[in-house]
Amino acid sequence: MRDFPTPVHDANATGANGGFGDLPEWDLTDLYPAPDSPELEKDLAWLEQAYSDFAADYEGKLDTLDAAGLLEAVQRDEALSQIAGRIMSFAGLRYYQNTVDSERAKFMADMQDRITVMTSQLVFYSLELNRIPDDKLAAMLAENADLGRYKPVFDRLRAMKPHQLSDELEKFLHDQSSVGSAAWNRLFDETIADLEFTVQDEPLNLEGTLNLLTDPDRATREAAAHELARVFGENVRIFARVHNTLAKEKEIEDRWRKMPSPQAGRHLANHVEPEVVEALRNAVVAAYPKLSHRYYQLKRKWLGLDTLEVWDRNAPLPMEDETVVDWPTARKMVMDAYADFDPRMADIAEPFFEKGWIDAGVKPGKAPGAFAHPTVTNVHPYVMLNYLGKPRDVMTLAHELGHGVHQVLAADQGELLSSTPLTLAETASVFGEMLTFRKLLSNAKDDAQRKVLLAGKVEDMINTVVRQIAFYDFECKLHAARREGELTPDDINALWMSVQAESLGDAFTFMEGYETFWAYVPHFVHSPFYVYAYAFGDGLVNALYAVYEESGDGFQEKYFDMLKAGGSKHHTELLAPFGLDASDPAFWDKGLSMISRLIDELEAMED
Repeated sequence: MRDFPTPVHDANATGANGGFGDLPEWDLTDLYPAPDSPELEKDLAWLEQAYSDFAADYEGKLDTLDAAGLLEAVQRDEALSQIAGRIMSFAGLRYYQNTVDSERAKFMADMQDRITVMTSQLVFYSLELNRIPDDKLAAMLAENADLGRYKPVFDRLRAMKPHQLSDELEKFLHDQSSVGSAAWNRLFDETIADLEFTVQDEPLNLEGTLNLLTDPDRATREAAAHELARVFGENVRIFARVHNTLAKEKEIEDRWRKMPSPQAGRHLANHVEPEVVEALRNAVVAAYPKLSHRYYQLKRKWLGLDTLEVWDRNAPLPMEDETVVDWPTARKMVMDAYADFDPRMADIAEPFFEKGWIDAGVKPGKAPGAFAHPTVTNVHPYVMLNYLGKPRDVMTLAHELGHGVHQVLAADQGELLSSTPLTLAETASVFGEMLTFRKLLSNAKDDAQRKVLLAGKVEDMINTVVRQIAFYDFECKLHAARREGELTPDDINALWMSVQAESLGDAFTFMEGYETFWAYVPHFVHSPFYVYAYAFGDGLVNALYAVYEESGDGFQEKYFDMLKAGGSKHHTELLAPFGLDASDPAFWDKGLSMISRLIDELEAMED
């Protein structure tokens, strides 16, 4: 009843160590001492027997259970999820540390295969649960308070009932997953990790090359952009094949499940209504002119350019301090901001630095981007960064630590209720960024520093809101077009470019080769339609922060209660204590207005 935890790379992370201080590395022994450890073998043996026992005890019998019997089944399933999740977390985190290491890749694939075979015995479980009559299940949930606590789990399961296939088809889809989407995901990861770039005679990986797009020297940024275009262009057929196959596979499964749209499965998984996402999308697109279009015209003037090129989008401002932020300074910045909000938040974040829960350095073969992986509720999360000492890297640290704090607080809900829907999973991370930004802004020593901080925050918000909704529109167009037939690389390129000018505005011109830049975005491959969660989270946090500024005492307790709830409540319940309602279109305008006001302040500084 619960998917195994998998990390999703965050959108705005940048990606070579140098002068940053002692960067931490993961200590994965809290999961298992080693791939060949007796502890791991013992868990695998227990899991194999436990899955068989579960199937023998319950298959074909779930509708005969009383409330106490059903509670026992749910708790046994939860225990299975915890051990299986622990194994896959260990295998996955080792792999992400070095995706080109064949031993690590083989270990992860072998674990995935073994777990898939074991879990195939439980395909019946969710199917039979959904066959229990609604009135009978409701009576059992009301009768037994311990079982009633799992009502959100049953509600989410029931939401999939209209899209449920036969037992045989569900088992087939489960069994073939390791050679279906999972295999194409792995091909994408390994291809990305293996890409080689050369900029100004220096060999680089993808992270190092993307990082040059924030270099103060425009010629360096331009060279990096052209090199990215060259390498993406050389590999575009592979990336097009990955996207074509995954989109077609999704279309087939969606058709069999009678999903009304390609996005419907994601909305169901996120426990968010399609009209709420549509209201968010429409509000952001309508706000493009007053957000990104307006800001980039300001940036064009600051850089002294007639037009911006794609390599100028994340360029530092001329007045920006080029000092590298070392690791101890970054840690202090974030921890001070967390402690000022509430000392408990800093206390929860402290072990990440002290106990090997962060892997920060850029290393050959390491996965790009950044994430916070919840692992399982009886261990702890792990944070991955590619830290390069840029101000944005400090914000990425604040972001991922926010995820980590959220995951620690939600762990008390247990395996089945701790996992937060993606739309709310970004709340604590973006809130952590906002706290850090406000702390830095309050300490700005002059108008020039304040301007740089404001501009940096606006750019991050545009990347989080505007860019991600443009990504969402690209995905919608891609999946719709794939339903009409195979897409050539040029077809996909055209879809990508159709959203770029619209979202970025007429301050930009686009170099030849930029049309292939869709190729490296991992969200499109790993988690279709994930990206709107960033915009959802940013808009929600902007509204939350406005409440925080207005409400004073008492906000922190409500905030911690929201994070502790994990996935045990719907977004309407979680936001009600703050007087917020995401189903109200005006809610999104409120969040977008905060970004607009920051741009107003930047424009006023020009006068």
